[in-house]
Amino acid sequence: MLKTKTILFIGCSLFVGGCMSDSLQSLQLSSSRPSSETTSSIRPSSPLKTANNGDYEAWRAAYSAYNQKASAYWDEISAKRKLRNQKRARGQTVELTDYVLTQPPLYTGPSKPQTGGSSAPSRTIPGVNDFIAASKRVYGFQPEPPASEEEFMRTYVDAAREIGLNRDQLVSIYAFETGGDGSHDLQSGMIKGKANARPASTAIGYNQLVATASVSLMWEYGNDIVKELRQKAQMASGAQRMRLLEKANVVERMTARARTVPHNWTAQSELAKTDAGLGMHAMTMDKDVGPLLQIHKLKTSLTFLRRKGVTRPLSGAELEMLNLTGDGNGYDMVTMPAQYRNKVPTANFFLRSGYERNPVAIRNNTVAALIDATENKMQTNMQKDGSRMLARIYQSTAVASN
Repeated sequence: MLKTKTILFIGCSLFVGGCMSDSLQSLQLSSSRPSSETTSSIRPSSPLKTANNGDYEAWRAAYSAYNQKASAYWDEISAKRKLRNQKRARGQTVELTDYVLTQPPLYTGPSKPQTGGSSAPSRTIPGVNDFIAASKRVYGFQPEPPASEEEFMRTYVDAAREIGLNRDQLVSIYAFETGGDGSHDLQSGMIKGKANARPASTAIGYNQLVATASVSLMWEYGNDIVKELRQKAQMASGAQRMRLLEKANVVERMTARARTVPHNWTAQSELAKTDAGLGMHAMTMDKDVGPLLQIHKLKTSLTFLRRKGVTRPLSGAELEMLNLTGDGNGYDMVTMPAQYRNKVPTANFFLRSGYERNPVAIRNNTVAALIDATENKMQTNMQKDGSRMLARIYQSTAVASN
């Protein structure tokens, strides 16, 4: 039986160029929890409201000294990234010296004293039922669940094989993203049987797509999905044919709505917060549309690589770098010479705010270390029930087609 896996939320825009998947937090192998006190949480904000102003001044002096060094470092990260992009555009070779090769400074001074003020209430993250309700309100449609997890996996495998993903790539990404035993409607942060479980993000499914990614995929690939559904309907009859045609019409309307905003992450993230966007995200759970959305996310990465001239097959961990960091950063990481990987810090692929609140990237602080940690986690999770089922389905499908 498939179990629900907890995937802890890290957040979007931690890497330059896209929303990082929640799965990077699953590399937190230690049983001890990292401190919640990070440099991103100790920056000057409201005036001190406690009596001990000496503690506050000590913190401010220490942080200011740190911030001066950190700002210079992250300015250099940005400048080097711009330089690499320019060299690639001119067809020039990127050298080791085109990366920042030192690790970023970390704040080690006193913690910021408590101000005594009340904190703003945290925003409630919508869950599976909210996505479905939004779809019904806006599009008059409720996603159709699969009869079993195996049914969803078979459609997922068919879509994966069509774009050229091999078994190891597909299973290793599933293993990493879901923990190895996740269901098609797995949402980040939800634990089966835990009464007070709350969503940690909108990420859902085998590739843990966030709501903004669903809007983006509808914008880019919605019409392709409509075409696939209508072709499938031509081969069906009766109620099944009508059902597929209805879904095609719904996806067509969703695609039109997605295209009312520009095709960029900022605009699409705003739409993803509305009922119209949340309703699109609900389609990740539909037995016909969901597998296509999940696979199209990987298709964008493969298409990007091929357009850049990368034709060699990537390992699952390498492909996951594009899934985690965005296609541009992932391309940078997987095409650098092997001898560079243990010398180039992961900070080169982060925004400062993301790096400073990410203990995983700080600990696995080179490209080689991050890829190795990802590979190790994949290998462990590929031994779990869901991963084994997906591997069996892939193998049986491949055999049947030969």
